[in-house]
Amino acid sequence: MSRAAAIADATGRFDDGSFLEDLARRVAIPSTAQEQQHRPALYRYLREEIGPTLADMGYGCEIFENPVAGGGPLLVAERHEGDDLPTVLTYGHGDVVRGLESEWRDGLDPWTMTREGDRIYGRGTADNKGQHSINLAALASVLRVRGALGFNSKILFDMSEEIGSPGLREFGEQQRERLRADVLIGSDGPRLVPDEPTIFLGTRGAINFELSVDLRAGGHHSGNWGGLISNAGIRLVHALASIVGPKGEIRIPALKPERLLPTVRDALAGCRVDGGEDGPDIEPGWGEPGLTPVERVFGWNTFEVLAFKTGNPDKVVNAIPPRAKAWCQIRFTVDRDPDTFIPAIRQHLDRNDFADVDVAQTEDDFVMHATRLLPDHPWVEWAAASVERTLDRPAMVVPNLGGSLPNDIFAHVIGVPTVWVPHSYASCSQHAPNEHLLAPIVREGLAMMTGLFWDAGERGTTPR
Repeated sequence: MSRAAAIADATGRFDDGSFLEDLARRVAIPSTAQEQQHRPALYRYLREEIGPTLADMGYGCEIFENPVAGGGPLLVAERHEGDDLPTVLTYGHGDVVRGLESEWRDGLDPWTMTREGDRIYGRGTADNKGQHSINLAALASVLRVRGALGFNSKILFDMSEEIGSPGLREFGEQQRERLRADVLIGSDGPRLVPDEPTIFLGTRGAINFELSVDLRAGGHHSGNWGGLISNAGIRLVHALASIVGPKGEIRIPALKPERLLPTVRDALAGCRVDGGEDGPDIEPGWGEPGLTPVERVFGWNTFEVLAFKTGNPDKVVNAIPPRAKAWCQIRFTVDRDPDTFIPAIRQHLDRNDFADVDVAQTEDDFVMHATRLLPDHPWVEWAAASVERTLDRPAMVVPNLGGSLPNDIFAHVIGVPTVWVPHSYASCSQHAPNEHLLAPIVREGLAMMTGLFWDAGERGTTPR
């Protein structure tokens, strides 16, 4: 009975193909939360896959209806081994984005896992079925070798993450005591660099909203009316240009941090970003001036235009468009309150002669709040030491990821420190056709997580 034996058990299940068999079965369930016709698959994933897997590991499982209409079901699993033991909470989401079946390249299907060399294709392989499958397999390996975890384990599965986790906050408030733990150890998102382990401790938040111009009932001939009536597309373009500069720099001070905290700058000093061989080249002149690439994506706010429409792009006519719309997003750190963003944009537009530009959130727009834990927290130091012990090299430790997760539910509602160990990489085509995992990261993830869960069960070694 040893740590090394548990790690060998986990990596051996990758080598003999049994881990990939489990993942293929899970990928085959089209559990997309974005399409109503697949709603039964959300329940099927919990009842046929996750529930039985955890029951075989000695967990008691309960499936809950979402407290918010339209949200998917939730599952809570518990394995209690002793009142004097630490409790580790783990999170995963079994829902995925829509399959986009017709857009995958020849030979690939979103609901059929396919391995080509080091790439493991399928919807959910990276986000999040592959990642939580790694963690479940690691827990199982600890149980097989030690006979017990050595800690109390709670696991929460969310089936609505890809639509903003509606109801998760309310569920967290209702089940706060049941979900209470000493630490959350979860996996989602990408590594900063494919071949370097990463630990992140929080996430940037995200707020989606729309800017729109609606000037009149219909279009008018550009020859007869050009120069006499305003163009909605031009108005909206200039409004956007007043908010964000030509190199992506935010021009409204209220939409960005006042400064980059020294503690965050120090934590990011040893980190770098690399999307791998398929990733885009980092543009040194893009974004907030004076910041390094890692500071721009992990320590600062960004304003993005996700889509823009005016006129009829598919059938262009010689008419001045009466309407224009831009779908926008701000990714933000904990340094700013997102509730202030829409009012700040409204005030800015009014001051700059853009009263005809409307800014609003719709029912489909959502907010994920930002969280951040600093690297000197005892659980972070413990986790970093465990990963280095397993891999014989340190992990990059980041105060918060650039992307967004419902981490505020754990950090703020339930009140636990959060440690995330991702098993994907930035060029995994997450949310796009041809989503995939990299086999070396999967195998290394199995080793890391087994080491972490083994160490969590070593008496007297964990922070309390």
